[in-house]
Amino acid sequence: MPPVMLKAALWGLLMTAALGGLIVLGSRNLAHFDAALVAYTFAILFATFGLTYRYVVWLQRPPTRLYWRRGWRAMFSHGLAPRRLARGVSRFGADLVLNRFIFKRGAMRGLAHLCIMWGSLLAAAITFPLVFGWLHFAPVPDDLTRYTAVVFGFDTFTFPVDSLVGFLLFHGLVWASFIVIAGVMLAMRRRMREGGAAALQRFGEDFLPLFLLFAVSVTGLMLTASYTWMKGAGYDFIAILHAITVIATFLWLPFGKLFHVFQRPAQLGVGLYKDLGRDGPHAACRRCGAAFTSLAHVHDLITVSAELGYDYRMPDPAPPSAGGASVEHYQWICPPCRRTSLALAQSRRWAGVRGGTSLAVPGATPPTRPPTPRYANPSRGEGPLGDEDATNFHP
Repeated sequence: MPPVMLKAALWGLLMTAALGGLIVLGSRNLAHFDAALVAYTFAILFATFGLTYRYVVWLQRPPTRLYWRRGWRAMFSHGLAPRRLARGVSRFGADLVLNRFIFKRGAMRGLAHLCIMWGSLLAAAITFPLVFGWLHFAPVPDDLTRYTAVVFGFDTFTFPVDSLVGFLLFHGLVWASFIVIAGVMLAMRRRMREGGAAALQRFGEDFLPLFLLFAVSVTGLMLTASYTWMKGAGYDFIAILHAITVIATFLWLPFGKLFHVFQRPAQLGVGLYKDLGRDGPHAACRRCGAAFTSLAHVHDLITVSAELGYDYRMPDPAPPSAGGASVEHYQWICPPCRRTSLALAQSRRWAGVRGGTSLAVPGATPPTRPPTPRYANPSRGEGPLGDEDATNFHP
């Protein structure tokens, strides 16, 4: 087994064993564990192994590993500065809690994503403690109209059965199901009506997760309807059907599109890395001298390219028109100059000039640097991501 996979498998086993130990510990040696939910538990344990395995493999990719390290350093290097902490909290709230990056691509798309995410998180926050035996509700011995919430075997608070608190707690999964169904319907509407989404969608990546979430939510609501209004009619069959949909979702979770739910928090470091780069020194293009990205970004790209087996070194010194400085590496050339260099090389080839391709403009007077190529199309900065497009628009 390759070292990357072996490491991921060991981490998966460790996290699965840790979760199993917490289940035993939190349920007071399985005293509060419901044996009827054992199938759910094993599905979650399998998903834990699969998610950890894939996550560790993902983190060992050179670009991901670099962003992971740089993100943590951006937050905690040289102490926890208030400015960096405020920036991290702001990004967490905007990108993760409110899904700002999705709303920039469309209001309805952002609303669908928000409903699916928070509905699923609410359902998980309720379901997991109940399945693991970490949470259960016990009637008060001297007052059967009141319940006590028992967390990890400790009594926490009591509440009347017919109170608003009881209504919200006992029907939390109902609210979560309605939220998820609303998000699924909005997502399906987009995939059926927008040509751009329809042209790129695939069943396994785009429709299957929506079908699974919808099936889990609807069968869960059917259980509530059965014991609330139908006197338990069909409850056994619906319970089995609901269990099948939930277990199938957990078994599929590590392999499908929903894995990005676990990737997104780690990608918060990408935003912090960009913020740090904007504040730090910038790299100057070795052809035109213009600043085009952060200095740290160029050095990191050179390192990652080498780790991935790509050699973009340019040992030849730059021509006199570029000031006589050595280019050293292709990453030191700004994107507009790269495109210009390609066009110049093609024009020289058409003219019958053979040999190395120069990064200089033919006929330029030394030691004047050639100007940075400018794009004539006025659409710069008009993309859906606003400032992000304006900063990184390199046609």
